[in-house]
Amino acid sequence: MTIQDLPALNASLNALATIFLTLGFIFIKRGQKIAHRNCMIAAVTTSAIFLVFYVLHKYLVGGAHTPFGGKGAIMYFYYAMLISHILLAMAIVPLVLITLNRGLKERWEHHKKIARWTWPIWMYVSITGVLVYFMLYQWFPAK
Repeated sequence: MTIQDLPALNASLNALATIFLTLGFIFIKRGQKIAHRNCMIAAVTTSAIFLVFYVLHKYLVGGAHTPFGGKGAIMYFYYAMLISHILLAMAIVPLVLITLNRGLKERWEHHKKIARWTWPIWMYVSITGVLVYFMLYQWFPAK
């Protein structure tokens, strides 16, 4: 594995987290609490591994910003998505930790109250993380 492989690995981890989040949502709606718990723990683990590799990549590239190659309207869309992704990615870490803590302690009412906010924000961050990768490295790479 090289430094150039890390963005694709990170996008894959975000996609995997999205799958676990989706399955966790489906399981809890069906009343399958154990399957829900397992998927959500897998999502947390996957996201934590993502975070390690994301920080590693930023460290290895010296914090360098990867330029976006898109022009016109797509550039405005990309930067609006990127800014919202970054801000919500910062917010999601404490939300996930609080939600996970309440779930593991079986404080169901408190868990459900915060999970209603945590889940959609986490989904947005995971999905836009994949989109940022594709827009930055696949669809509109800087020349």
